[in-house]
Formats: sequence, C-alpha cells, structure tokens
Amino acid sequence: MSTITPITPITPEMVARINELGRKQKAGQLTEEERNEQAVLRRLYIDNIKNQVKVHFDSQKEHSDSHNCSCGCHEKH
Repeated sequence: MSTITPITPITPEMVARINELGRKQKAGQLTEEERNEQAVLRRLYIDNIKNQVKVHFDSQKEHSDSHNCSCGCHEKH
C-alpha cells in the first residue's frame, strides 16, 4: 500500500486566483506581495499534480505486482 503525502487540496477559488495573478503578471501589474502569493499557489498546484501522478502510478504498480488478471486466471499478462 502506498503512503499519500498530505497536501493542501486545490480549490476552484485557488485556481481562479492563480489565473487572476497570471493575467496581472502578463499585464505587468503584479506587486511583490502578489508575486510571492503566486509562487506559493503555483507550488501548491504543482505539488498536487505530482502527488496525483504518484498515487496513480503507485496504484498501477501494486496492481501489476499482484499477478492477478481481470480474467481470473491469476497469471501475469
């Protein structure tokens, strides 16, 4: 069984804020405080995606290591 690292879940509000800060950055209107906020939010977002991928791959590995197939023959296909 894989261990899941506790990560702050990404909310729709966080995604909206990331996008808002991205638009402000593109327009050249970000303050230093907003740049810091953007960096924190982006890191949270990336860490969440990385964790989702890890959990998915770990579950696939566990499934393939079990040597049980869906047809019930218990052989590795």
